[in-house]
Amino acid sequence: MREVSFIRQNIEKWKEVEKVVEQAEHLEPDYLATVYTDLASDLSFSQSHYPTSRITIYLNNLASALHNSIYKNKKEKRSRIITFWTKEIPLVMLNSRKELFYSFLIFAVSVFIGIISTMNDDTFVRLILGDGYVDMTLNNIKNGYPMAVYNGSPEVPMFLGITLNNIGVSLYIFAMGLLTGFGSGYLLFQNGVMLGAFQAFFFQQGLLGESMLAIWIHGTLEISAIIVAGAAGLTLGNSWLFPGTYSRKVAFMNGAKRGLKVVIGTLPIFVVAGFLESFITRHTYLPDMLRLGIIIVSLIFVLFYYLYLPNTLRYELSESKN
Repeated sequence: MREVSFIRQNIEKWKEVEKVVEQAEHLEPDYLATVYTDLASDLSFSQSHYPTSRITIYLNNLASALHNSIYKNKKEKRSRIITFWTKEIPLVMLNSRKELFYSFLIFAVSVFIGIISTMNDDTFVRLILGDGYVDMTLNNIKNGYPMAVYNGSPEVPMFLGITLNNIGVSLYIFAMGLLTGFGSGYLLFQNGVMLGAFQAFFFQQGLLGESMLAIWIHGTLEISAIIVAGAAGLTLGNSWLFPGTYSRKVAFMNGAKRGLKVVIGTLPIFVVAGFLESFITRHTYLPDMLRLGIIIVSLIFVLFYYLYLPNTLRYELSESKN
């Protein structure tokens, strides 16, 4: 649809929305929610088709004003708990798909660097993982239990410790966006090199397959969530570094809200990953097909939730406007 046709088709409705914003405190919450959902649909369509247009800026400001009017002095609807995960997060990921791609790219390149460095320098893995961890793992391999590190403590304390640590890491990656995208990018690079060195180390010991069947039971979700948290950090950093047509303050606030939603969306994933690492990964005697099945299901979920669902919503929004 041409931009002029899009505007002509909806301009009267947007004028009505302006009146709704002015009278929001006197209107029913359900009605406000319906108006906001429709406006958010228009905004998403405009961002996809006319990203640099003034109409996109106008709709973004109007949506922000309506959002603030709805939630300033009103209780959240219970149904929003569901729509937050099924609609809001996917829509935010749709608008952050560029940051997600760069986050994945940084992580993938850093994993490759970790692998190459470990394969060409025998001391590199000790520099990255530490002498204590490497010596312990070599001793476990010698004793026939290469994955014994995952069986070193009771399940519940391990679950709590790992989950809280991973959530802390994701929040730290997000917060480092305050130092521009380079802050979050550095932490992504650091974690990627560590993973690459870890896998290359087990390859050198002839245990690549076994290590992958063990660590990727939880690692598929955990690493994916870290990459998504990296996208949140890049969103935050780019918002004030490249404000575009917005003031730096407004751009930062919008980026912070988007990024915070993205990182909040990773919290349940870290909980599930922590559960798998604490209660499942340690059981290396489980059938390989079962372990591989858990990995595949986890990967399918990640691809569905962070790639397929946002693109499906984008298609639906486009179709509704044509």
